[in-house]
Amino acid sequence: MRIFRHYDDVPAALKGAVVAIGNFDGVHRGHRALIAEAKLQAETRRGPLAVLSFEPHPQEFFRPSPECFRLTPLRTKARLLSDLGVDALFALTFDGDLARRSPQDFVLNVLVEGLGISGAVVGHDFEFGQKRAGNLATLAYMGEMEGFSVTAFDTVTATGDEKISSTLIRRLLKEAKPEEAARLLGRPWAVEARVEHGDARGRTMGFPTANMHLGHCLAPAFGVYAVRVNILEGDRAVSRHDGVANFGIRPMYKVHVPLMETHLFDFSGDLYGKYLSVELVRYIRPEAKFDGLPALIAQIGRDAASARVLLAALPAGSDGV
Repeated sequence: MRIFRHYDDVPAALKGAVVAIGNFDGVHRGHRALIAEAKLQAETRRGPLAVLSFEPHPQEFFRPSPECFRLTPLRTKARLLSDLGVDALFALTFDGDLARRSPQDFVLNVLVEGLGISGAVVGHDFEFGQKRAGNLATLAYMGEMEGFSVTAFDTVTATGDEKISSTLIRRLLKEAKPEEAARLLGRPWAVEARVEHGDARGRTMGFPTANMHLGHCLAPAFGVYAVRVNILEGDRAVSRHDGVANFGIRPMYKVHVPLMETHLFDFSGDLYGKYLSVELVRYIRPEAKFDGLPALIAQIGRDAASARVLLAALPAGSDGV
């Protein structure tokens, strides 16, 4: 998959694409269904499949906050979209210029003249342009005038009338319910980052950990998790391991920036500098402060045993979804 941060000078081979338009934060089951519809149309037309998204997320531009809400930073999103067979990701820079564009200008300059799309697939509540002045009716009318199709994709529900949304998934992760978030995502939610040097305290306690700062993504509930860990090279997993992880500020050895500390079961090797994807499978307990080091070590042992039992209980090859 090719990644572009602009919409001009698009290669001729990518012109005429069917484009799924949206933020796609999380690339959850609803997003994947919408992209599958775009893929079907692209295959029928024998043209490319593209995704048009925005970086930063428009909410980050309009309502900046020190606490990040993103489920999937650009690198993670790109990998997930590539796995869906997307040919090109147009991750356009969302800035004041783009925010001020009228719906008509966005369609004519970005979709028609820039990308030269043959079709657009969007959610039924799609809004775009300055002050969200454009909607599905606007896009459909302009598509008819400019010669590209417009498909409105219905909201995907999980059970009953439960709408699958990035907002709900964020709330579930904040509420320490990773298995429910995974059900809506279609896979466990994962923290992806590079392993950093720590204070090596875990090694002295018999539980060496890979230490990672989250960077530009959501902070889930503080506490201890049963996890599955992919060691990545490039964008591909080269090995997969069960483990136990603590995310938080470590009440006994406090840090000011929340830290993900992951112990991989039955693993020996150097992880410093490696890029890991740590999947949160089950929540075990909140963070706690103990009376002393022996009590902490004993609790870590119990946490590791609990994680082994939880992960072993999942069907073979299952991620607990």
